[in-house]
Amino acid sequence: MAAARDAASACSADSFQLRHLHLALSAHFGPAGSGHLQGCVRLELTCLRDRASEVVLDSHPSVEVEGAGLAPPGSRCGEGQGPQPGALRPLAFQSRPFASYGSALHVTLPEPLTCGGTVVLEIAYRAGAGPGVCWLTPEQTAGKQKPYMYTQGQAVLNRSFFPCFDTPAVKSTYSALIKVPEGFTAVMSAVTREKQKDNTFYFKMPLPIPSYLVALVVGDIVSAEVGPRSHVWAEPCLIEAAKKEYDGVIEEFLSTGEKLFGPYVWERYDVLFMPPSFPFGGMENPCITFVTPCLLAGDRSLADVIIHEISHSWFGNLVTNAHWGEFWLNEGFTMYAQRRITKEIYGAAYTCLEAATGRALLRQHMDNTGEDHPLNKLRVKIEPGVDPEDTYNETPYEKGYCFVSYLAHLVGDQKKFDAFLQAYVNQFKFQSITADEALEFYLNYFPELKKKGVDTIPGFEFDRWLNTPGWPPYLPDLSPGEELMKPAENLAELWASPDCDMQAIRAVDISTWKTFQVVYFLDKILAKSPLPDGNIEKMSAMYSKISKAQNAELRLRWCQILLKNNHEAEFGKVKDFLHSQGKQKYTLPIYRGMVSGSEAAQALAVETFSATAPQLHVNVQNYVKKILGEKS
Repeated sequence: MAAARDAASACSADSFQLRHLHLALSAHFGPAGSGHLQGCVRLELTCLRDRASEVVLDSHPSVEVEGAGLAPPGSRCGEGQGPQPGALRPLAFQSRPFASYGSALHVTLPEPLTCGGTVVLEIAYRAGAGPGVCWLTPEQTAGKQKPYMYTQGQAVLNRSFFPCFDTPAVKSTYSALIKVPEGFTAVMSAVTREKQKDNTFYFKMPLPIPSYLVALVVGDIVSAEVGPRSHVWAEPCLIEAAKKEYDGVIEEFLSTGEKLFGPYVWERYDVLFMPPSFPFGGMENPCITFVTPCLLAGDRSLADVIIHEISHSWFGNLVTNAHWGEFWLNEGFTMYAQRRITKEIYGAAYTCLEAATGRALLRQHMDNTGEDHPLNKLRVKIEPGVDPEDTYNETPYEKGYCFVSYLAHLVGDQKKFDAFLQAYVNQFKFQSITADEALEFYLNYFPELKKKGVDTIPGFEFDRWLNTPGWPPYLPDLSPGEELMKPAENLAELWASPDCDMQAIRAVDISTWKTFQVVYFLDKILAKSPLPDGNIEKMSAMYSKISKAQNAELRLRWCQILLKNNHEAEFGKVKDFLHSQGKQKYTLPIYRGMVSGSEAAQALAVETFSATAPQLHVNVQNYVKKILGEKS
């Protein structure tokens, strides 16, 4: 019944259980970054209440519904040959407005169903211009030769890919037959992938997942094996770099995760390097994570970023938030899991340093919005009509991490808390849950803590964690990171000093520092900026490892520092970075830095956006327009 409370979905999840969905689609590329998917979606449904007379699906104005019908009784779909032939019984349907991000497709059944009755509903449709289906021109790809198409479902975008139950509360198995043009390959978030005749690909996902995790890519892509259950996928021009960066790396992350959280159930774990315009760091689709090509740093310095997406295999994909107002359940547990894996592999000092970088991002976010902003609660109330996408920020990640760390702190024994996480995954696997269910399970698992009333300790009440905005009441101890943080802090102090002691600065050798230690140093420099006159020039000349870096995390921070210090001589680097990628997490802070900077920086923002807008995801375009003060 959690589904009925999802304000972001119009679907009739309270009246019908979705058992399986099957997509039969052909992909058609059009001119200049356009295209469409044509075909049908079949939904196998079981009625949950008497006298249900219509099925409501989430859809989108960009989806053209061409027909709806009931398949013959007993027909099934998805065994590799598509729906069984048979006359469909036509049904009346109507599309009605729902919210700015979608519509409601009402399909009238021929007669009311009784509880337990089953139907197979088929919707013939055409889609392609919606926000969840992205068509790229050859120029927007890495290879620049062929167009490319991908879907992005989180949070509520897959309703523009296919009419569906677009709520994380509903999980089902799925299958698909995807026909693509000659010279193209299709990849989906599924366990089974088989190429059939006529350039048609068959996919099967036998484990239940929510609709937002159904994902499709059609492009000029190839794969290379990098582990016993892992491949990398990329455009041909990137495949060697991808193989070199990840060969032998992923299996260690996966097996460490299994030791900590229980079996990896998705059979294989592949990584697909997306074109540069992909707006996210990674999207944790089951079996295959879509990631930004920014992770191909050339020196494996960002390879461990993939640990976050791997952690979603247990927290998010296996145990899922029931609605987007409890997104912290996906991300807070995943941040904790990521840092547990990191600690096992790289040790406490490095993990604490990485967590300190995350804390700095949370601080930056809360300073931007004000701590009391309602989106700085873990449990966000998503009002009807509000796009869950607009509630996305650092809070569910880093404040969520602090809350899970607090739960571990109450237990006081890492092994016992690890055992709890395994039990939690086992208890709720393939389900969608609320924070109340998660916390009730925690208290019942640790009866001695329940008896103590740990959920009501003044100042640390679970209710306060969930429902009060602001800085986390508990911060995990990051002191093991001091041995890496202290030198970075001291060096930043030297650079910020008006008399700038170059001898002392030269005595610090940063060539041995790991990426996150340099990131931490740059965060401190950014916080102290603008620096005394002339210091940025000196720093740029001295640290070419930073000022000429190809590592995206370093480039982001160096660009922010250049803007904060109004160092116009290197503004070209800001422009180059924005031209090279379209990741939201990098793009938006740089535009904010330009807009709050000098006239030259503001002019650069307008000029760069007009040049790069076509290569950005539509959502990122709209966010940048807001930053620039235009109407999106």
